[in-house]
Amino acid sequence: ETPAHIGGTTLFGDNVEDEWFIVYLVREITRDFPGLAARIDDNDGEFLLIEAADFLPKWLNPENSENRVFFYKGELHIIPLSETPEQEWDLSAPCPTISEALALLSTRSEEFLAAEPIRAAVYKRIDGYPEKIQASLHRARCYLPAGIAAVLRQRPSLLAAAVQAFYLRDPVDLRACRRPFQTFPPDQRVMTTVTFTRCLYAQLVQQKFVPDRRSGYTLPAPSHPQYRAHELGMKLAHGFEILCSKSSRVSPDSKRNVLSGPLWERFLRSLKEKDYFKGEMEGSAKYSELLHMAEDYFQQSVTTPESSVEVSPGDEILALLETTPIDLKEFEREAACLPPEDDDSWLEITPDALDQMLKEASNESLPSANEEEHKYNLEAVAESMKAFVSKVSTHEGAEMPWSSDKSHVTFDVDSFTKALDRILGADSEELDSDDLDEEEEFGFSEEDDEDSGAGNQRQDQKVSPEELIGSLKSYMNEMDRELAQTNVGKSFTTQKKGASCAKAAPSESAGPDCGAEDQELAPVDVDMNLVANLLESYSAQAGLAGPTSNILQSMGVYLPENTDHSGSS
Repeated sequence: ETPAHIGGTTLFGDNVEDEWFIVYLVREITRDFPGLAARIDDNDGEFLLIEAADFLPKWLNPENSENRVFFYKGELHIIPLSETPEQEWDLSAPCPTISEALALLSTRSEEFLAAEPIRAAVYKRIDGYPEKIQASLHRARCYLPAGIAAVLRQRPSLLAAAVQAFYLRDPVDLRACRRPFQTFPPDQRVMTTVTFTRCLYAQLVQQKFVPDRRSGYTLPAPSHPQYRAHELGMKLAHGFEILCSKSSRVSPDSKRNVLSGPLWERFLRSLKEKDYFKGEMEGSAKYSELLHMAEDYFQQSVTTPESSVEVSPGDEILALLETTPIDLKEFEREAACLPPEDDDSWLEITPDALDQMLKEASNESLPSANEEEHKYNLEAVAESMKAFVSKVSTHEGAEMPWSSDKSHVTFDVDSFTKALDRILGADSEELDSDDLDEEEEFGFSEEDDEDSGAGNQRQDQKVSPEELIGSLKSYMNEMDRELAQTNVGKSFTTQKKGASCAKAAPSESAGPDCGAEDQELAPVDVDMNLVANLLESYSAQAGLAGPTSNILQSMGVYLPENTDHSGSS
């Protein structure tokens, strides 16, 4: 039911910037061809929505987002659950088909234009293209076999396959590198400039690798001025040799290469499930005969032109070597006047630079030290935490105070008292013996001295919400008085008249005297205790990520560094 379309899949590996460059290309295609609509996702799903997660409407979730996010006429569109705005959102509504989504886009695209904050979050990632392309490239000198230099001149994209082959090598791949190189021997090497993406260059540089002596490749001393060029060329040569060793054109056992991928493994597993081997023991003559028949059939199937999706990089490299002339003298003339290579100091990132990058990524300015010192306010910490705990939390997580949902939490007093009544149980038959003992101890019942029939009368009595809350408050007051003389009570800072008591709390004689004198307990200073505990927790993080910094930074509150080195404050 999917209409005619053009589709593709790209393996972007570790370079996420390549993915966003594709997003830019897709958006520009829909802008230049207004009749086209395009959708794009990755292994995380709708990653465009993930980028704008802070601004999405409440109804949009991973379960109902399929076939709803499109680029159309160069803008991001989101098809809502309901075609008519006056209808109530139905979260269980099925996702539209591609045909349905295209029909809606072609007739009512203005209604489905994504909100400005959502589009801004997505467009921020692709801002600066196509000029941004040059900033992501790195040019470096490499001492390469002449064959590789010629191949890269004809097909620069093969560089990515070679770097990946070296970067993701395994012991099987290195078998081809533990003998003299057959395709790219080191005897004809030239100095040339190779253009990498920054990701590919970092992958190649950061891996430590010592070549096998049998390969013929050796490195000069690290102090050699051209050491980096020799090292890069050696690593690239290993990557290209690994690719060519996997080619069916040079492998002495080409069948083994065809039968080494996941497609063959799935095919073999399917044969076993269908009892193709008829219970024969693995390794027996009959089993081997059936296995060879299956291998021949599979090899013929996957190598037919109709089923071949793409040519392997190794085959492409060997084909280019056969058709591309190699002029060593020309390479030597070019090596004498190579342009300077790019500075790779961007590989080293200081902690301050990393903090700056994180702040820029979260669209927040990094305040200077003086600004932090003058503008920092302890009240902001307490108010932010109060705003945080007043928000709604569900099994999906807690909402931050800056959430797009600006509605306040409603509180129905009557419903709360009724729920409290049901939980605590106004009827004595809902209370166990422990509850009755507590009521008698704290004066919940004033009928202690009446006859035994009074207990039965209490079963029909109803307690009003006011009486229930009043009893609960008296219960809490008694608990506060009891805890005030314990270590738990002494650990809190109290307001004003309780301050002197709190300071004297560590002495054993001051605590009981203070508690006896103050018949009415001083209230706890909630803000002071909150800030003190947060600062203590933040200090214990020792500069690392932790719960305090994560919660506060998500609300735009940044704590200063602890400059008190004299001990606890």
